Amino acid sequence: MGDNDKGEIERRIFGISWNVFLLGIVSFLNDMSSEMISPIVPSYLTDVLGEGKLISGSIMGAIESVSSLFKVAFGYVSDRFRRRKAFVFTGYALSTLAKGSLAFTRYWWDFLTLRVLDRVGKGIRTAPRDALIAESSEKGKSGRSFGFHRMMDTLGAVAGPLVAIGLMKLLVKLPKETAYRYVFLLSAVPGIIALFVIVLFVKDRGREVKKKITGISALRDRNLQLFLAVVAIGAMGRYSYAFTLWKAEELGYTVIQGMAFYALFNLIYALSAYPIGTYSDRFGKKRMITIGFGVAALASLAFACASSLPTILAAFVLYGLYTAIEDTVPRAYMADLAREYEKGTVIGAYHTVFGVFVFPASVIAGWLWKSYSLTSSFIFSTAMNAIALVLMLVIRDR
Repeated sequence: MGDNDKGEIERRIFGISWNVFLLGIVSFLNDMSSEMISPIVPSYLTDVLGEGKLISGSIMGAIESVSSLFKVAFGYVSDRFRRRKAFVFTGYALSTLAKGSLAFTRYWWDFLTLRVLDRVGKGIRTAPRDALIAESSEKGKSGRSFGFHRMMDTLGAVAGPLVAIGLMKLLVKLPKETAYRYVFLLSAVPGIIALFVIVLFVKDRGREVKKKITGISALRDRNLQLFLAVVAIGAMGRYSYAFTLWKAEELGYTVIQGMAFYALFNLIYALSAYPIGTYSDRFGKKRMITIGFGVAALASLAFACASSLPTILAAFVLYGLYTAIEDTVPRAYMADLAREYEKGTVIGAYHTVFGVFVFPASVIAGWLWKSYSLTSSFIFSTAMNAIALVLMLVIRDR
């Protein structure tokens, strides 16, 4: 690592490097863009496109899962080239284009195509971006860096639904379908600003590979392989956010009220991600992940039992807390275990395993909803997270 790189890494703001701070800004803007449309997507599928429960659940699962198929591949490629920025920019650019183009969809298949393109963009950027965050972090402080990044990402997710609520109120006199299409189109604006931040300010670390890349040896560790198996089981209990909004709708809340619940979820996520990531550096990342599965089981059980405002609020609070843990700490855990030359590959492997199993999780949840009840979907999630918690106790501390 050259002197210039070292100087940039040591330039700090809010306890993290300047590069991590900038990537946080990018994620804030991109997630604002994404979450402007996320709360209206479930209603758009069922009310505008007229799709049923199983198809809608499967579409949401496919959207959540497909990006992960690309993460390990692009993580590996970015390891080989040691250039993360190009992949980060390309991924965000594809997502921005796809979100804005949703304004012109008419059928479930063109909607799904654009949502898949959005997730492909996420698949391209995620592992290289996370590797860049790890490379831009002080040794032993990866949890702090990933916690800050997830906090900024989720603050964007808080702002997005609030902006969407404001837009829906401004467009209230228009037909619902037309209002949705305007929101889709306007969602591209924050994404475009994020692209300028990447081009002008974010920097590759440009470290030299000191060891020849001969394989992904960290992934051959049996303890790590067991952890990835637990990740797969936990992912089977990770239903799409759409199911939480469908639950609110089932209880009689409007789309705008559902947006407010979703904003609450993201606010809890945002407020807890940074302290959770920072604390995991001292408390132990494996123990924090184990606690996360316990909170996930409680959140799912709360959604299953929700029948009043206090219980649905508690469910969304627990949902935000567990998502903050499970979206932050495992990334830092994998980054700590990875060797210097394979961080993109190892982090990408985690994302890929998680994403591959998220898809069948939402399909199963959709089938349970159609065949039995939405409560059954959340009970299934409770069971999967409880199993993951028990198995985490078998994994040795690192």
